Amino acid sequence: MDAPDELADLPYADLLRRYDGPLETEGDYDTVHIDGREFTGGAGNDAGGARFLESAVTDCVLDGTGLRKARMNDLWLSGTRLTGATLAESTWLDSALVGCSLAGVEAFSAVLHRMVLRRCKLDSVNLRGASLREVVFEDCVLRDVDFGEARFDRVAFPGSRIERARLGRAQLKRTDLRGAVTVELADGYDALRGAVISSAQLLDLAPALAAALGITVKDEQGR
Repeated sequence: MDAPDELADLPYADLLRRYDGPLETEGDYDTVHIDGREFTGGAGNDAGGARFLESAVTDCVLDGTGLRKARMNDLWLSGTRLTGATLAESTWLDSALVGCSLAGVEAFSAVLHRMVLRRCKLDSVNLRGASLREVVFEDCVLRDVDFGEARFDRVAFPGSRIERARLGRAQLKRTDLRGAVTVELADGYDALRGAVISSAQLLDLAPALAAALGITVKDEQGR
């Protein structure tokens, strides 16, 4: 999977038309470019159930924006900040986030399929019960992200830092952690079954894994 870094490199770049209107519930956004906008509170900040197709969002602020059950197909976001936004039960297909920041975002039960997140920062993002399939977190920082009960299939983290992630009751299938710079979990060490890690990562995780499994490690035999 790959995603362009520049707007001009999108396969549908020539079809995009600038959109300066509000965000609307059940709205239909086809080949639009939303650039440099701030959506904060009040009317025009709720796109619940909306549909985005072959569109781009660049250098925007989505503060408390409602996108619950929205459907994103070939949506490209760059340099955009999402704070306290609601992405619960949203669906993302063939989409990408490049250089974006997500803080306090509610994305539980979301579906992410064939998606790339590159150079993004995710802080306290709720992805509980989400479905991630063929997703790449490239050079990202994931801090206090809640993946509890999420389902992973062919997910990778090249160059990313995973800090205090929650994996309680998550299911990891063909998940590759070897490229991650750090892997630090707050809970859910048993969910690592089904993941691939490097020998160095295993050494780093060994004390926490032992504690999670109730193993006492002693170098000297006592009486």
